[in-house]
Amino acid sequence: MHQTRIALAIVAAYFILIFFAHLPDHLILFPTRAPIDAGGAVRKMVPFQNGELELWTAVSRRAQQNGRADIYILRFYGNADRAERWVAAEAEEWDGRAVEIWGMNYPGFGGSTGPARLSRIGPAALAAFDELKWRAAERPTLLFGASLGSAAALHVATQRQVAGLILNNPPPLRQMILRQFGWWNLWLLAGPVALQIPRDLDSVANAKAIHAPAIFLLADKDEVVAPRFHRLVVAAYAGEKRVISLPGAYHNTPIEGTALADLNRALDWLLPKKDN
Repeated sequence: MHQTRIALAIVAAYFILIFFAHLPDHLILFPTRAPIDAGGAVRKMVPFQNGELELWTAVSRRAQQNGRADIYILRFYGNADRAERWVAAEAEEWDGRAVEIWGMNYPGFGGSTGPARLSRIGPAALAAFDELKWRAAERPTLLFGASLGSAAALHVATQRQVAGLILNNPPPLRQMILRQFGWWNLWLLAGPVALQIPRDLDSVANAKAIHAPAIFLLADKDEVVAPRFHRLVVAAYAGEKRVISLPGAYHNTPIEGTALADLNRALDWLLPKKDN
């Protein structure tokens, strides 16, 4: 009887841990709130789920000279990153185009109201896009997602019309959890965790439903998201696509030098450059 009670207690603790402790959120998300120098980026707060969503915006030098942007980019970053760290610098990496970049901090990150939950990323991404689209009006809008941010971008593209996507090292979360981490715990942990990944962040399923053109930037030495998982998303993508391999690059290697030049050439295909 005593052993039965112990076994039942272990089983109960297992189910509590798996289904009530927000385990996927704690394993995948790494929110920070410490101040970060935003450079010349401008902070913008929008209402979201009884709180606020923090966005950071910056315009390129060409857009400043023209007095307006021709292209709008909504940027989603990785699971341990923040928008204000990059937006101002990235505004100048678009090969002389007149662009305005908006970067979103996920709920619980930076100044965005918490808690940090995977289930809140999809709705937050749509809220950010709708706010940007109100400003962009009929001008083209692109989605740029890195790592976890690619899942947010793919979700938005299934719900809204966009000019195109740029996806950097996209992780298919469910497939990664099952195939990369399932074997050592006999799928007792990986199985339930994979099942709790929100459906709106299922990158493979979303990729199959999108017909906007996309550029994939894939690090061939990615130590976080193995290249074989990148390829699952690329293969599933229904729209026209171009793949830029990043030789020698790791998961967080910046897009610069030759890789940046290749991206800008691909942008001429994705969105023809407008001369003013």
